[in-house]
Amino acid sequence: MAIVTVTNSSVAVNPLKLSQPLGAALALLGLKGMIPLFHGSQGCTAFAKSMLVKHFCESIPLSTTAMTEVSTILGGEENVEQAIVTLAERTKPEIIGLCTTALTETRGDDMPRFIREIRDRHPELNHLPIVLVSSPDFKGTLQDGYAAAVESIIKELAQKSDKQDAYPTQVVILPSSAFTPGDVEEIKEIVTAFGLKPIVVPDLSASLDGHLEDSYSAVTACGTSLTELREIGNSVFTLALGESMRSCAQILHERFGIPYEVFGELTGLEPVDNFLQALADLSGTSVPEKYRRQRRQLQDAMLDTHFYFGCKRVSLALEPDLLWSTVHFLKSMGAEIHAAVTTTRSPQLEKLPIHTVTIGDLEDFEQLAPTSDLLIGNSHTVAVANRLGIPVYRQGFPIFDRLGNGLFTKVGYRGTMQVLFEIGNIFLQVEEAKIQHPGKLKVLSSEI
Repeated sequence: MAIVTVTNSSVAVNPLKLSQPLGAALALLGLKGMIPLFHGSQGCTAFAKSMLVKHFCESIPLSTTAMTEVSTILGGEENVEQAIVTLAERTKPEIIGLCTTALTETRGDDMPRFIREIRDRHPELNHLPIVLVSSPDFKGTLQDGYAAAVESIIKELAQKSDKQDAYPTQVVILPSSAFTPGDVEEIKEIVTAFGLKPIVVPDLSASLDGHLEDSYSAVTACGTSLTELREIGNSVFTLALGESMRSCAQILHERFGIPYEVFGELTGLEPVDNFLQALADLSGTSVPEKYRRQRRQLQDAMLDTHFYFGCKRVSLALEPDLLWSTVHFLKSMGAEIHAAVTTTRSPQLEKLPIHTVTIGDLEDFEQLAPTSDLLIGNSHTVAVANRLGIPVYRQGFPIFDRLGNGLFTKVGYRGTMQVLFEIGNIFLQVEEAKIQHPGKLKVLSSEI
C-alpha cells in the first residue's frame, strides 16, 4: 500500500500535468467525422493543437469559439452558435465535440441551455450530434478530461437496437488515455483473433496512427463511427482498459446491462496472460498458436534482460493509469521504484506496490529522483534528466523529440518485448559507458 502525498506549493514551477480540454480533445479525435470545438479563447485551442501536432506529427482538426474580453463579459452563446453553424456548413462534420475551458466554466455558461436554444433556432442541426464535455482547465488533468469525454460520448451517442438481440461476438473496448494508437491497434488484433468483433471507444488507432488519406478532410477521416456507437447496447461484454474507464463501463452496465471487467495493465507476462484467458473464456475458443509462440518469445526476452533490470532504481512521472501499469511491469522485472510522481488523484494510487507516490510537478520529481538509474516520463522530463545526468525513457504525453509516437506499442506480448529491449538497451549502454569511461559514470539523457 502506497502513501499518497500532495505537495502544498502554491505554484507549479515546472508543471507535469496537462489540461482537461486537451485530454477531452484527444478522446474525441477517436471518432469518425469528428471536429472538437473548444468554447474558450483562441490561446487555449492553439496550445492544445500545438501539443497534439507535435506529439503525433499529424494535422489535427480543432476549432474554437474564439472568446474575447467583450464576449466573455456579455456572454458566449452567440460565439457558440456562430461556431457550430459555421462548422456544420463548411466542414460537414458527422459529430461535433463541444469542450468547455476554464474561461467559460468560471463564467458559468449554461451549456446545455445553449445547445437546446441553438437547435431551436437552427432545425437544420437536428441531425448533427453534439457531444458536450465539461472540461475546466483549473482542475483535473489530461486523464480526467479524456475520461470525461468518453463518458459524454457514451451518454450522448450509445444506443441499442430494439430489433436485434445482443450480438454474441460483439464486445466494447474502452481504452484509457494511457494507451497509444499503436496499443489500440494491437489490442484490436488480439481481440479479433479470438473471433470477437470489437467496438473501440475511442478508436485512436484508426485516426491518429499516421497514415495518408486519398483526399484532405477537415474532420477526422477514421475512427469509431456513429453506426458502431448506435450498436454498442447490443454488445455482450465490455473490456475497460485502465481504472479511469471503470465509470464508463458502469454506465454501459446500468443502461444496457452489459457486464464488464477492468484491466489495469496489459504490459508484462501475467497481465497479458490474464487478458488472453479472459478473451478465451468470453469467446469459448482456445488461445491461438500465434500468441502461444509470442509468449515463449517474451519469456526468453525476460531471461535475456532481467540481469539489467534487477535492483535498478527507477523514478517515474506519469499519469495515474500509465503509472499503475509501468510500476507493475518494472516490479515484475526486479526493478525498484525510487520515486513516483503523478498528476491527479486516482483510487488506484494507494494500491500501488511502492512506499509513496507524490501528486505534484516536475520540480518535485527533480528533488526526489537523484541517485536513480533511470527516469521515465514525457519529453518535459528530458530537461530534468540532463540536469541530473540520468538516462531517460520517454513515456506518456507529449513526446515531441522522438518520431513514431502514434505507432509505439507497449501492450501484449510483442509490445512488452519492445519495452523490455528498449529499456534494457539503455541500461546496457550505461554499463558500457562505465567500462569505457570509468571516470565518467553519468550518461546524458539526450544521447539516449
